[in-house]
Amino acid sequence: MIIFCEVFCVCGRYYPSCDEFVALAPACSWWKTGRAALSGGGVVKRSDVSLVALRRILRATELYGRELAKAAGLTAVQIRVLQIVAETGRSTPKAIAARMGVSQATMTTLIDRLVAKGLVDRRRSDADRRQMNIFITDAGREAIARAPDPLHDRYVHAFDALPDWEQAMIVAALERVAGLLDAGNMDVAPVLDLGDIKRNTPAG
Repeated sequence: MIIFCEVFCVCGRYYPSCDEFVALAPACSWWKTGRAALSGGGVVKRSDVSLVALRRILRATELYGRELAKAAGLTAVQIRVLQIVAETGRSTPKAIAARMGVSQATMTTLIDRLVAKGLVDRRRSDADRRQMNIFITDAGREAIARAPDPLHDRYVHAFDALPDWEQAMIVAALERVAGLLDAGNMDVAPVLDLGDIKRNTPAG
C-alpha cells in the first residue's frame, strides 16, 4: 500500500493522490482478489493472479479469432487492413503500413493475400505511375459487415474513455509485462490477434 502511494504521488501528473488511491482501491478487481485471499487465510501469489489476467486476455483474443474466422474467414489483422482502406475507399501500401506499425514488406504480403481473396484491388495511380493504390471491393465491404464487432475496437473505445492517469498506468504496466516476457522489442501491429500477422488463414 505504501509503495503504491509513493508511485502515485511521484507521478502526480497522471495518477491521483494517495488519498484518491485509497478511495479508489476497494473497487479494483486485483484489490478485491488480494483482500479475499488474505481474509480466507490462503496464500495467493501475485504472480499467479497476474498470469490468470494474462490468460484471460489471450483467451478472449483466441475466442474472437475463432468467431471472426467463422463469420468472415479472415484474421483480425486482415480485417483491420480492410477497415483502414474502407475509411476512404482507397489507400497506399505505405500509408497502411504506417497506420499498422509494420514494415512495407509485411504489408505487401498482407495485401497480396487480400487481393487473392478478391477483397481489395491493386491499381497504379493515374497521377504517378510509380505509386500503387489499394481499393476496397464490394466483397471487402461485405466481409467487414459480416465480421463481428472487432475486439480491437472494443478495447480502444473503452481505453479512450479512461482518465489520463489510468491510461498511463495501464500502458506502463503492459510495457513492463512485455519486457518481463522478453517481448518488448517485437515488431507487432497494434491489433489483438494471435500468431504471425502475415498468415493467410485464421488461427485455431
